[in-house]
Amino acid sequence: MQKRPIVHVTRRLPDTIEARMRDLFEARLRKDDTPMTEAELKSAISNCDVFVPTVTDNITKEVIEAASSKLRLIANFGAGTNHIDVAAAYEKGITVTNTPGVLTEDTADLTMALILAVPRRLVEGDRRMRAGEFKGWTPTHMLGHRVRGKALGIIGMGRIGQAVARRAHAFGLSVHYHNRHRVPKGIEDSLCAKYWEDLDSMLTAVDIVSVNCPSTPATHHLINASRLDLMRPDSYIVNTSRGEIIDEAALANALAKGKIAGAGLDVYENEPQPDPSLMDLPNAILAPHIGSATFESRQEMGEKVLINIRAMMDHHACPDRVLPPGTRLSLAS
Repeated sequence: MQKRPIVHVTRRLPDTIEARMRDLFEARLRKDDTPMTEAELKSAISNCDVFVPTVTDNITKEVIEAASSKLRLIANFGAGTNHIDVAAAYEKGITVTNTPGVLTEDTADLTMALILAVPRRLVEGDRRMRAGEFKGWTPTHMLGHRVRGKALGIIGMGRIGQAVARRAHAFGLSVHYHNRHRVPKGIEDSLCAKYWEDLDSMLTAVDIVSVNCPSTPATHHLINASRLDLMRPDSYIVNTSRGEIIDEAALANALAKGKIAGAGLDVYENEPQPDPSLMDLPNAILAPHIGSATFESRQEMGEKVLINIRAMMDHHACPDRVLPPGTRLSLAS
């Protein structure tokens, strides 16, 4: 009988996924649901066949160098892999996989929720209500902006960006987008989306900006002070992608000075702590990284992890393999 692989998981996963792991593998599960230190990551990765990290784990080259020679797979529980040195893993012959697709709709739902909630000052109103500040309806109380008829600029027209565009169109927003490459005309036409090759030009033309691009060296602080200055005083920005894409200190300054009207954030540059200047701003909604936080999404993410591990065990190609940029995988691989 084939020996069951040792699978080390860095965080608590849904109960059903952990139960399946115990049935299928020699699973080493984490009872304490807190991020591991670098020393703990090195210790865990040094004695397993499969390593299952999450977006909270910084899997650096140094951590990967601590892996035992039997480590064959890093099966990430999450779609993004910018926290993993994929190139270092590739050099050591370690496969890296992720869980794409399953969190698209949930993240797009949250993005749309923020697009609706920020201009209507929904969370600010909730705070005022709980503080006893509501003294009755008046014609000028808590005025915000309608979204119907406004222009939405999407930065990053991948799976999630396209899902946001579909929702936005249903709410009467016109859709504009900036992407590294223009999407095929059929997709563009189906979304009634206008392509902007120049991001700066798009920022001056839209009312709401949604950040949906991946985190790469090229997108670090893509939205900085100068680009925030291009936006109109009555415009809004929403980020459900990666925190480091926005210069958070510059955003806080723009919000405080009224350079833009509001922001909705689900991710942060130095997560889990937002920039302190954001904390007391009434025109900022701060969500605790819940883009994929549905029972359905987390279950499906876990199932993708299991599928990738089983593929590795059966000597098949892992369906969700992630390669370093520019790498071409031969058919023999």
